[in-house]
Amino acid sequence: MQLEHKDIPFEKKTFPITLVCDNIYFQQNIGSLFRISEAFGIEKIIFLGRNIPLNPRKINKTSRSTHLHVPYSVIVQTKDLIDYLLENNYEIIALEITNASKPLQEINFPPSKKIALVLGSEINGICNEILTISNQTVHINMFGENSSMNVVQAASIALYELTNKR
Repeated sequence: MQLEHKDIPFEKKTFPITLVCDNIYFQQNIGSLFRISEAFGIEKIIFLGRNIPLNPRKINKTSRSTHLHVPYSVIVQTKDLIDYLLENNYEIIALEITNASKPLQEINFPPSKKIALVLGSEINGICNEILTISNQTVHINMFGENSSMNVVQAASIALYELTNKR
């Protein structure tokens, strides 16, 4: 028998993980990122970019009101985001396929350090300035012809792996 929400036995937790969204603009993805962040107990979301479409009515369709429960902020300039991440001593993990990325399952991080998981835009991925300051760059192994997946699907896989290792 399927359980109702009030009967779900999972323990509520918050992990010291911040989701950093580098110029993610599709409202369906933004809403879904709130939903998956809430499901995995993520501390907060930072949106990088100008004019991020945070229209609650459109986001609510995919977030199912989780945007009301996950703290978020918007940082317009890449330099300001980089300064924030470095000043707050985050372990910066970029989720991107690069010539130096390693498979997600090989990720290692200090257990006491806060994590910033960086996701790239739907079109251009993660900008080079953020890739340069990342402590680790990881990718999800894929076995088909395609070399990318939707940002929300990738975030879900990465957050599962990160929270499982905590």
